[in-house]
Amino acid sequence: MRPLASWVTQAVAWFVIFAAGSALAAAVVVPRVAGATPYTILTGSMRPSLPPGTLVVVKPKPVDELQVGDVVTYQLKSGEATVVTHRITQIGTNLKGEVSFTTKGDANNVVDANPVRPEQIRGELLYAVPKLGYVNNFVSGDQRQVATYVVVTGLLGYAAFMSVAALRERRRAKQEHDVTK
Repeated sequence: MRPLASWVTQAVAWFVIFAAGSALAAAVVVPRVAGATPYTILTGSMRPSLPPGTLVVVKPKPVDELQVGDVVTYQLKSGEATVVTHRITQIGTNLKGEVSFTTKGDANNVVDANPVRPEQIRGELLYAVPKLGYVNNFVSGDQRQVATYVVVTGLLGYAAFMSVAALRERRRAKQEHDVTK
């Protein structure tokens, strides 16, 4: 029978593997498979639902399917990298028939000053993971790719190590059982 410390060590190791795998899936794998993009909430404008440091994964959606209440990520200025994630509070059409969206952060008292044009919208919120955005900001695109390979290799190596250790333990237990017969 194994000592308690061995079981605790194995439980902690599996928890770390599960946590690292879940974080990797949430930040890298699922967005790639779903055709989505991860962003990090940097300000408190969407508190309490999306506090600073939250990783938001945004999936493109046809603008004609967006509704009041949807949380969207949009470019502040069309063609520029800076984005904002806010909730749509109103959808309007001007005299030329052009659609625009009025947005507001949940924690803000007033709507955003400038209406959002359809070409500025990057997508609608697919899901959010608190605190994982800090990791997303820390690791850049190239580093993220390398980190993914390192984590996957490490997890596979650990799984192989645990499998070999389990096989050895079974063989040893079988040999001890055969000797005692």
